[in-house]
Amino acid sequence: MRGDLQADWAIPATSAGWAGRLERFMGPGKSRAEAAVEYVGGAICLLLLVSYCWPKFSDRSVAEIAVSIVIACDVVGGVLTNATNSAKRWYHRTRSSGGRLGFVAVHTLHLAVVGFLLLDDPVWFVANTLLLLGSALLIESVPAGLRRPVAMAAYMAVLLVNLIAFPVPALLAWFVPLFYLKLLVCHLIPEVPIATRGRPRPSM
Repeated sequence: MRGDLQADWAIPATSAGWAGRLERFMGPGKSRAEAAVEYVGGAICLLLLVSYCWPKFSDRSVAEIAVSIVIACDVVGGVLTNATNSAKRWYHRTRSSGGRLGFVAVHTLHLAVVGFLLLDDPVWFVANTLLLLGSALLIESVPAGLRRPVAMAAYMAVLLVNLIAFPVPALLAWFVPLFYLKLLVCHLIPEVPIATRGRPRPSM
C-alpha cells in the first residue's frame, strides 16, 4: 500500500469528564489539519448559507431565525466532522450498528423542529422520519462493501422523494440535502481512516 494511504485504526486515550465525552462524540485523535478544514470550510459554507437565507428571513420570527441558525451550524459542522478520519475511526471501530443507528435516531429531533416549528407540517415530519430511519437501517443491513453505493442510492432517493412529494419553502431548500448528507453519507458509510500527520499518538 502506498505510504500516504496507510490505514490508522489506533484510537488515542481521551480526557476525563466532559472534555473526553466531547472528544468521543466527535472522534478522538483529530489532527490539526482535520480541525482546520472543519473550521475554515464550515465558516465559508455558513457564510454562503447566511447570504442565501438572509433575504428570506423577513417574515420569520426571532425564534424561527435562531432555530434555523442553530440547525444550520449543526448540519454544516456535522457534515465535515463525520467525514473526518477521527470520526470514521471512532464510529466504525466495531461491527455493531447500535452506536451509529443511535446517532442517526437522535436526529429525528432535528426533523421535529423543522417539521413542526419551521414548516408546521406533521406529514413532512412523519415522512422524513420514516425515510431517515428506513434508509439508515437499509445501509446498516447490507455487507460493508455495499454500503457506499447503497447509501448513495438512498441519499438520491430521499432527495428526489422530498423534491417531488414534500417540497419546502426556499428558505429551507438547503436543509434536506445537507441533513441527509451528514447522516447517510458522511456518518454511515464505512471508510478506512487514513493515517495523517499531526494527530495525537495513542497511549501505550
